[in-house]
Amino acid sequence: MQAMSMPIMMLLIFGVFWLLIIRPQAKKQKEHQEMLNKLGKGATVITRGGVIGTITGVAANNVVVLEIQEKVRVRVPRAYIENIWNEDKGESKADTKAA
Repeated sequence: MQAMSMPIMMLLIFGVFWLLIIRPQAKKQKEHQEMLNKLGKGATVITRGGVIGTITGVAANNVVVLEIQEKVRVRVPRAYIENIWNEDKGESKADTKAA
């Protein structure tokens, strides 16, 4: 009986680990990818580095062009966009979801 309880315990620990850590992270990653796919010209976004800008174009290789100030444009990989910025409230849409 002792030999049987160890594999069952390991499966139980893995199941809890999967439910609490792996599954929510995969869901969050999927939502982020969907948000990135919906982005287009005119969307105001915030990057992982904290730069807020408006998308003015999409270059090759999943690079977007952000206008951070009048006539100041930077190229940023699409994957570095953290979220859509809500200009009225000064917060990202993820912040408004959490509240």
